[in-house]
Amino acid sequence: MTPVSGTSAEIKPDAAAQYESSPALGTVRGSDKTANELKRGLDSRHLQMIAIGGAIGTGLFVASGGTISQAGPGGALVAYALVGLMVFLLMQSLGEMSAKIPVAGSFQTFATRFVSPSFGFAIGWNYWFNWAITVAAELVAAGIIMDFWFPGVPGWMWAGIFLLVLTGLNALSAKSFGESEFWLSLVKVVAVVLFLIAGVLMIFGVLGGNSPGLSNWENRHEVFHGGWVSIISVFMIAGFSFQGTELVGVAAGEAKNPRREVPKAIRTVFWRIMLFYIGAIFIIGCLIPFTDPSLLASGEADVAVSPFTLVFSRAGIAFAAALMNAVILTAILSAGNSGLYASTRMLYAMASDGKAPRIFGRTNARGVPIPALLATAAVGLLGFLSAIIGEGAAYSWLLNMSGLCGFIVWAGIAISHYRFRRGFLAQGNKVSDLPYKASLFPIGPLLAFALLVLVIAGQNYEAVLAGRGMEVLSSYIGLPAFILLWQAHRFITKSKMVPLLEMDLQAPKDVEDAPAGATR
Repeated sequence: MTPVSGTSAEIKPDAAAQYESSPALGTVRGSDKTANELKRGLDSRHLQMIAIGGAIGTGLFVASGGTISQAGPGGALVAYALVGLMVFLLMQSLGEMSAKIPVAGSFQTFATRFVSPSFGFAIGWNYWFNWAITVAAELVAAGIIMDFWFPGVPGWMWAGIFLLVLTGLNALSAKSFGESEFWLSLVKVVAVVLFLIAGVLMIFGVLGGNSPGLSNWENRHEVFHGGWVSIISVFMIAGFSFQGTELVGVAAGEAKNPRREVPKAIRTVFWRIMLFYIGAIFIIGCLIPFTDPSLLASGEADVAVSPFTLVFSRAGIAFAAALMNAVILTAILSAGNSGLYASTRMLYAMASDGKAPRIFGRTNARGVPIPALLATAAVGLLGFLSAIIGEGAAYSWLLNMSGLCGFIVWAGIAISHYRFRRGFLAQGNKVSDLPYKASLFPIGPLLAFALLVLVIAGQNYEAVLAGRGMEVLSSYIGLPAFILLWQAHRFITKSKMVPLLEMDLQAPKDVEDAPAGATR
């Protein structure tokens, strides 16, 4: 592999070995006990599969039908493509910062160092809440999917079972998490690839009998149902689908060789977006009319079935439909597994940095922050909302709440990267010194931020215009909550924006001790 400009390709065996076995940054302040340290246990293949499969979950398998139903196949395709472009730009920004400073705190650490301590405080708690609520949403979706096989069993029972399973998986070491996520993500990736192949065969009539071909794309008014207004309105669902791509930034804190593996993982994001999301939306749009009542309509009371399952069912392959539901269940477990991991590490990092109760900074002998894990899993109990207000309503509420939190974190990544690069250069460094360079700076973070403002403002305009207070509350409550956290911390601590020349650009000691070539 060609080394990055300004780095050495030489790797000293003893230094590399020290680098791979040393703990990640995150020791609780005032303690030098190794029991309170994370361990760098994630291999290259773990990080690669986390990056590839991190965003493949219920957003694609369950919620994608709603975007087609609301905006038409063309509108959904445009929405996913624009959000995909935005995420690609954000991953470029995240890759540059994470390769330089690979820490478990990731976004909150970057926001603290490059913007202000108060901004980092709000970003960290917002991200923890985002993924904790996402876990609850995945539990609701698990109950919906299990209804395919066991229609008489209440969804809350499945939510409880899967919460225990996910908590058990995360209670193991970082390496064990990486291993479980590798295989769960591999199942998702294989399933989507097979779906794309089968879908193409169905479009050409090779599989499943008569095919509509491209007839669903002939009427412009149907293809772009509702125009740009509908496209903007489904951005939230599309954005929720992509949430998880940033997991590689959190996992960098426990990667064995982050400066080499993080850039490799980041580079897969764009092609994953193009192949998996754009390809799947196009095929669904070809095979299922947007007026089909079986599609999941955003805001409806019940989540019926996945459009993936519908495609196979209408092809007359009953076994394949059941198998697809099993794959969707795997995706839910994977998303929940990743969600617990990400939120647990964020809570741990905040405790290590003095932004959360110190107890959450404690780990066991395997480097797992058990108190932070249990606190996060407790939020998963929200999954039991499905037993009270119905699976579809609970899923929509949790999806809306989590979706906005994710957009706020992404905006924080764009802002942090813009200031990081300015501070990096202001302190006399060269762009060629970076282990990974975001090639589209400064356009990348600025464009991503502009798109995020548009997404946040227009995600549920219909509820605002119609005066549906509860929908507005569930959709936008994350924004004032974030601003309140930010400004309250700023008022109490009197913190100010970090000057460019005072930014802390130092990586964890175990990363800096390794020769440059070892991180490439």
